[in-house]
Amino acid sequence: MFKKILIANRGEIACRVIRTAKKMGIATVAVYSDADARAPFVRMADEAVHIGPSAASESYLLADKIIAACKETGAEAVHPGYGFLSERASFVEELDKHDIAFIGPPPNAIAAMGDKIESKKLARAAGVNVVPGFVGEINDTDHAVEISNDIGYPVMMKASAGGGGKGMRLAYSEKDVREGFEATKREGLNSFGDDRVFIEKFIEDPRHIEIQVLGDKHGNVLYLNERECSIQRRHQKVVEEAPSPFVTPKMRKAMGEQAVAMSEAVGYFSAGTVELIVSGADITGESFYFLEMNTRLQVEHPVTEAITGIDLVEQMIRVAAGEKLTMTQDDIGIDGWSMESRVYAEDPYRGFLPSTGRIVRYGPPVPGWSGDPIRGVDGVRVDDGVMDGGEVSIFYDPMIAKLITWGETREEAADKQIAALDSFELEGLGHNIDFLSALMQHPRFRSGEITTGFIAEEYPDGFQGAPASEELLRNLAAIAAFAGAAHADRARRVDNQLGDELEPPAQWQIKIGDLIQSVELSEEGIEVDGEEVDLSAEYTPGDSLIEAHIGEELLIVKIRKTTSGFAMNTRGAKFEVRTIPQSIAMHAAHMIEKIPPDLSKYLLCPMPGLLVALHVAEGDKVEEGQPLAVVEAMKMENILRAEKNGVVKSVSAAQGESLAVDAVILELE
Repeated sequence: MFKKILIANRGEIACRVIRTAKKMGIATVAVYSDADARAPFVRMADEAVHIGPSAASESYLLADKIIAACKETGAEAVHPGYGFLSERASFVEELDKHDIAFIGPPPNAIAAMGDKIESKKLARAAGVNVVPGFVGEINDTDHAVEISNDIGYPVMMKASAGGGGKGMRLAYSEKDVREGFEATKREGLNSFGDDRVFIEKFIEDPRHIEIQVLGDKHGNVLYLNERECSIQRRHQKVVEEAPSPFVTPKMRKAMGEQAVAMSEAVGYFSAGTVELIVSGADITGESFYFLEMNTRLQVEHPVTEAITGIDLVEQMIRVAAGEKLTMTQDDIGIDGWSMESRVYAEDPYRGFLPSTGRIVRYGPPVPGWSGDPIRGVDGVRVDDGVMDGGEVSIFYDPMIAKLITWGETREEAADKQIAALDSFELEGLGHNIDFLSALMQHPRFRSGEITTGFIAEEYPDGFQGAPASEELLRNLAAIAAFAGAAHADRARRVDNQLGDELEPPAQWQIKIGDLIQSVELSEEGIEVDGEEVDLSAEYTPGDSLIEAHIGEELLIVKIRKTTSGFAMNTRGAKFEVRTIPQSIAMHAAHMIEKIPPDLSKYLLCPMPGLLVALHVAEGDKVEEGQPLAVVEAMKMENILRAEKNGVVKSVSAAQGESLAVDAVILELE
């Protein structure tokens, strides 16, 4: 067994590998860029080596720096995590030259599966179902249009070396192909150094199912059940679960056996994932097709660990050291249900725009990496790599943490997600915690009738928060009045005030949105609009969380004092709550509403990013829907379009300029 390994990665996955290595008694080495100098994974490792500037192209993507760090520290093996060098065959070959083990598959398997065009040819040869499409090289946009017309719309354009949702465009028409083909090539080149693109038929009403495989160097390959990864946004996974509510034992066996056949065809060992697209309309489960094979550990591997009890990182290390698998296919079972939601630095209330900046408060529902290594604390596990005061930069992926829950049933796993998300504190930048909670509560999600189009279909106009029931609004009114009374009680104790000491108000008017409710507090209890609320809670002004017991139900509410009341977050929505004592509530109607300024004439940068293209100049006429500029953020290009007809009055930004959120790019008249 290895005595020391180096983790050629960062963030939560670096922490993940370090944790298992320590459990196995193996020393660890972290490598870090300028941006990560004070990151948690650097402190967790036994040693740490600085490898360059913040940009990944100058640090984490440089194989020679990783190898130099191995030699400097005496590391015998490298775990690549996911992303960066994890699927680069040339990196494995370089490690071999220096007698450094790679904790992953052989280079020939990485090369074969990393090229989506070649992998589909191999899949066909291995008898694996493949999506109809064009697997040759595409010359130019006209050629792409010709191919797409032959296949039949809709089609998916994908960067051959792509992954992680990047370098993908869905086209429903020739116009979409002409607009998206070059962008797909650029994203492939910028993210993966390869601008080749392939085109395949897009399966409508699709479900994204993937099979976890695990092999050793002695010819044994197993499949460790499936994961459902259909909840996606812009081809980026958001929620994953294991097992799938759609897959039957017969389907699981057929998919698993094809995944093993694919792995055996390329001499695969270590952990890997065969991704399949399945027609949700075919309940027989026979309409499944090979998409790609990821020759690395997946982001969502914890849900497989939770239902099998197998530490996949440990198995990868043991396989790399030459050990045989100690389990057989008959040993692989399914114990309970597990779900994972990805906490991203993005603002769902602003169209899911990327959000970067300083994390002012970070308080996960359980401490990261605490409890049981597989299932966490009481079935709640947090895999993270951030801390209070840390920064989410523009240089890397926007994922902040992964929340994994386990329960005996699917319903229990989802309920644990909702409760954990309610108590997940994250301040300082935009995040998707409310959105994740809304997904977990959505009736369609709870039914299991999901496809990759779920988010686009259920939130066509964007996300404005999960719908709130009358009962929830009533409970929030009671909590707001209770908290308001606590603040009033503290205020009355300030010294040197005029008049006699007054008791805090017992009667309150609570306004949530357009709903106004009357709340009365007494020694006997709390009434909202004359209806009793059985509330038991503790709150001290300044607290950021209230754990309220309402009857037998626990409601966790994030709370922050505002000028006129509180900002409250719970159950997948944020609420601006106005709390006014009834004695002065009659005057509220006379307050003048502040009208926000009209910003429709400005093109504002929706996120921190780089202005990579500016399509218009001062004096140009523009039409509604016309592309005006392109902003790149976190390696994704975002086209900014005109919201109305007009003429460009002035241009305030230049191509190549780094822009802050809401920076003015141009003004229309």
